[in-house]
Amino acid sequence: MSEAGYRGAPAAPSTVLVTTSNEVVGYRIAAYLGVVRGVVVRSPSIGQGLVGAFKSIGGGNIEEWAQVCDAARQDAYLRMLHHAEQLGANAIIAMRYDATEFMQGATEVLAYGTAVRLER
Repeated sequence: MSEAGYRGAPAAPSTVLVTTSNEVVGYRIAAYLGVVRGVVVRSPSIGQGLVGAFKSIGGGNIEEWAQVCDAARQDAYLRMLHHAEQLGANAIIAMRYDATEFMQGATEVLAYGTAVRLER
């Protein structure tokens, strides 16, 4: 998924419910399908990097860098949903994000959780 894809990305599949909890009220877990993940590695563009560097001198929120982070999380989330769909899941429980500086100026963002099949 590209950053451009994020801005005009189709909505996340409505068939996969995602929660940070370990259960879904009103449903039982019929099958655990395994860990699903979506990984992206992002760095700011030259323009975002320059503007962000100047803004970092004054402190506060740096919107240019926040946009890079938001796009990376969204892309990782969509990749995780795709992985869950491939396994036949209708839900992801215990969903989390993790981010690690991959190298100077590039960050890995990981969205992960447990793919399950829910039943009423």
